[in-house]
Amino acid sequence: MDFNLSEEHLLIGEAAQNFAENYLLPGVIDRDEVQKFDKELLRQMGELGFMGMMVAPDYGGGGMDTLSYVIAMEEISKIDASAGVIMSVNNSLVCWGLENFGTSEQKEKYLTKLASGQVIGAFCLSEPEAGSDATSQHTTAIDKGDHYLLNGTKNWITNGDTAEICLVMAQTHPEKQHKGINVFIVEKGLAGFVVGKKENKMGIRASDTNTLMFTDVRVPKENRIGDDGFGFKFAMSTLNGGRIGIAAQALGIAAGAFELSLKYSKERRTFGKPISEHQAIQFKLSEMATKVEAARLLVYKAARLKDEGKDYIQASAMAKLYASETAMWVTTEAVQVHGGYGYVKEYHVERLMRDAKITQIYEGTSEIQKLVIARELLK
Repeated sequence: MDFNLSEEHLLIGEAAQNFAENYLLPGVIDRDEVQKFDKELLRQMGELGFMGMMVAPDYGGGGMDTLSYVIAMEEISKIDASAGVIMSVNNSLVCWGLENFGTSEQKEKYLTKLASGQVIGAFCLSEPEAGSDATSQHTTAIDKGDHYLLNGTKNWITNGDTAEICLVMAQTHPEKQHKGINVFIVEKGLAGFVVGKKENKMGIRASDTNTLMFTDVRVPKENRIGDDGFGFKFAMSTLNGGRIGIAAQALGIAAGAFELSLKYSKERRTFGKPISEHQAIQFKLSEMATKVEAARLLVYKAARLKDEGKDYIQASAMAKLYASETAMWVTTEAVQVHGGYGYVKEYHVERLMRDAKITQIYEGTSEIQKLVIARELLK
């Protein structure tokens, strides 16, 4: 077991930290307030290689390993979890799914633009009645010979308004249940494709989350990924890796809240001394640091297993479960350490607390992670 990061990994972490502190931090409170992410920041993230880190250089990506990706994700999410989730969806779900299961033509046409950040992608699985139960797809894709006719509604879609390329899961053969689901590359702007309302969220407010509606949208046959009926397997395989990205986001939120608390505890004085000298605060800081480090090790382990080509399903579920629970606990304690100031936006921890909650819900709730872990244990 080697707990040392390579020089390359350290440099990637440093680059992500510098970008987060110098470019993301200055406007992070304003972006949360107005619920809008700066397109210039998206462009810069693309230029720095953060939008296609694991994609092969042949398709415009960085060709990096999963560990590099989670290191960068943590640093970005310490400052701005909205930037983190935009980056995670594009990397873990859209780019990874296309690169691993798409045709060479699909990769050439779409992946090169996504990996470089020229365009942003969205992963469209959830529906009004298909959240944790992803098999209950009511969006349909009827085979019309040279094209599919897409009809239905997708909910809670990250990058829903920003994305130019969407990976959409839809049912083609209802009698086959989940084995009849397909996945399609759907471009923004097709007739019948409408972006619905933007959700007014508690957290990750700078990332757009929208309802997407499809009415008789003609999707070319060549835009189906994989064989007929491959969609559900595509979604589950992609989400297994996506959990590592969200675990890294949760880790970043927790680590960011802890670092702010540590700094504040040395500056804030009560009863004639810094609050860091009070045992009650020391105990909080100790437990926060321990949980963050444990979460980091679980995330790194999952990333390593994925990079080594080993089974990482259980490890990614464990990392996502523990890191998200840690993010919620640590951010709540961070607000407590800050006292009344913790309730004020300019001290950042209240935003991190709001951002933390969604990590227990999207890309598989904590309850779903427990089911995944149990199934792996009982195999």
